[in-house]
Amino acid sequence: MQEQAFRFGRARHLVGIAGLPSSAARETVGVIVLNAGLVHRIGPFRLHVEMTRRLNAQGYPTLRFDLSTIGDSAASGESQTRHQQICADVADAMKLLGEQAACQRFVLIGLCSGSQSAHMVACSDVRVAGAVFLDGYAYRTLGYHLRYYVPRLLDVKRWLGVFSRHRAQQGSGEPAFTVAPLPQAVVRADLAGMLERGLKLCLIYSGGISRYFNHARQFRECFGGLVRHPDVFTRFFKEADHTYILTGDRNRLLEQIERWLAQNFPVTAGASS
Repeated sequence: MQEQAFRFGRARHLVGIAGLPSSAARETVGVIVLNAGLVHRIGPFRLHVEMTRRLNAQGYPTLRFDLSTIGDSAASGESQTRHQQICADVADAMKLLGEQAACQRFVLIGLCSGSQSAHMVACSDVRVAGAVFLDGYAYRTLGYHLRYYVPRLLDVKRWLGVFSRHRAQQGSGEPAFTVAPLPQAVVRADLAGMLERGLKLCLIYSGGISRYFNHARQFRECFGGLVRHPDVFTRFFKEADHTYILTGDRNRLLEQIERWLAQNFPVTAGASS
């Protein structure tokens, strides 16, 4: 397996690093990792570099690249909506990895807004065989509020400092770089459509998004019976932060992704170097 830098795309405006096996079977999926927000393609604390290299070692062709206007990638010069731009950029990435590693099907991996980008593409592109959504769409539910507020209401120490905390929090708000979530009903319908088309889905959430997700039961509270579908895998890493900065948390995440890929998209004989 070797890594190679590419400038590619319909306007040669995209930059990415592909991990390419010495030989690959067409049955092997290519793995494409999308930007987490405005973070360069290496990912938060080089998460995407470590992820793709570990997957390369398992025999998967990979591509980590920057979407248009992020990191080293330029604008395409086209007049497009954000949705159109992301879909076109990922289509360019699939074309590149298909040419370099003979991949015909692809798994998309995205963290936070990267998972939203992966969701967009997975809704419509027939070449997507699976997706790993890391801290993707989630919604505060009745269960969330009960789990969040009841322990606090019963904690006397919290009440002693409530006014000072309230003053300290004045003016604080949501993180600067966020994408407005799709309505819950729309996301449920999108996921149902992906499953009807045969996609394999992996939803992994961390304790770093406790503002709106705080228990493994919330997968079902958000998405209903879809999470019982045999092609849906869910995992909640309560102790992990949003970017998996700690080595132990990161290893658990990457091991889980490796196992999920191996179970759902095993590398065929002769595909690894």
